[in-house]
Amino acid sequence: MAIITLTTDFGYKDHFVAAIKGAILKEDSNTVIVDISHDIAPFNIQECAYILKNAYSHFPPGTIHIIGIDAEKSPENEHILVKVDGHYFIGSNNGVMSLITNEIRPEKIARIDIPNLDENSFPELEVFVKAACHLARGGTAEIVSKPFKELRQIKEFEPRVLDGGNTIVGNVIYIDNYGNVVTNIQKPVFEAYRKGRKFEIIARRVKINAIYNSYNGIINFQLEKNQRKGPGDLLALFNSAGFIELAIYKSDLNSVGGASTLVGLSYRDTITINFI
Repeated sequence: MAIITLTTDFGYKDHFVAAIKGAILKEDSNTVIVDISHDIAPFNIQECAYILKNAYSHFPPGTIHIIGIDAEKSPENEHILVKVDGHYFIGSNNGVMSLITNEIRPEKIARIDIPNLDENSFPELEVFVKAACHLARGGTAEIVSKPFKELRQIKEFEPRVLDGGNTIVGNVIYIDNYGNVVTNIQKPVFEAYRKGRKFEIIARRVKINAIYNSYNGIINFQLEKNQRKGPGDLLALFNSAGFIELAIYKSDLNSVGGASTLVGLSYRDTITINFI
């Protein structure tokens, strides 16, 4: 039984998601369709890559992932089929796949080439579904694609190491449903330059000098409850994906707020780490 996942910036108001699912089921009613997310900010390549990169590996090998972000074809944005880690990704050469594959080498990179296609402004339906369903039926990638040279690279979101390794300057790459702020600084990079030194994380006017491995790491359970840090307190942690994240313990954007609102951080904002 084939699995096809969907990651798009379509939202749920319009017909787009339903149309894609209907087209897949028309091809094979036994296909398992899984929504990874349809709430990606419009055309946000980094957000799409972050969510998909941290979700796809939990699916069985052979899963087919349709990416509906900035998908309109142009000479600078070809439709591509990429095989990575035993998974197939179908989307556009807009930088998403280069961010997903920055730590693992693709097994195949190809340009989608399906004869007699009537392409329009909805390529996810007219192109991506056809390629995905072909693979889901056991077809080979070579039938619907041709070799492609390279993936479009996006370098602007890499953290910068300054002052001889005494400073790392990163950026906000994702804000989750709780208002937690994810940076592009990963634990291996942090530890490589820390070298056992003390540090301070600077975000706007806030400074943090500890990083935890869980959200409740901020709580000293040996203290009486009225003496502990807890809900509403700001912390930094290495999240489950290995990135430094700023969070408000037990935050809620609809009531008390989150790190993004209370610290005043948005997508692409700067986070600085100074080693002391």
